[in-house]
Amino acid sequence: MYTFLIVLHVLVSVLLIVVILMQSSKGGGLSGTFGGAASTAVFGGRGAGSFLSKVTVSLAFTFMVLAIVIGLLGDVSEKSGSVVMQKAQESGQWSQPAGDQIETEPPTGN
Repeated sequence: MYTFLIVLHVLVSVLLIVVILMQSSKGGGLSGTFGGAASTAVFGGRGAGSFLSKVTVSLAFTFMVLAIVIGLLGDVSEKSGSVVMQKAQESGQWSQPAGDQIETEPPTGN
């Protein structure tokens, strides 16, 4: 489920990038690349802009909802913490004191 959500999130983000780049601006955008005159024939005079803006809003909403869901689900099986501390514990260079015990003397270099 988690992997599916990640793949879906990537697809939505790529589609969002493409739709934003296709919108015409003062410079023309990429909409002219795919036949600027043809897009007005298909969507009408203002239809392409209105259609692309609606698609942009819906993709942006989907992107945000997926980001929140993925953040909430997360991979809770992995414990959080410092990778550096984990490697130090594995190599035996550092050991975490027991529950109530606090070291008052610094460790010796032996």
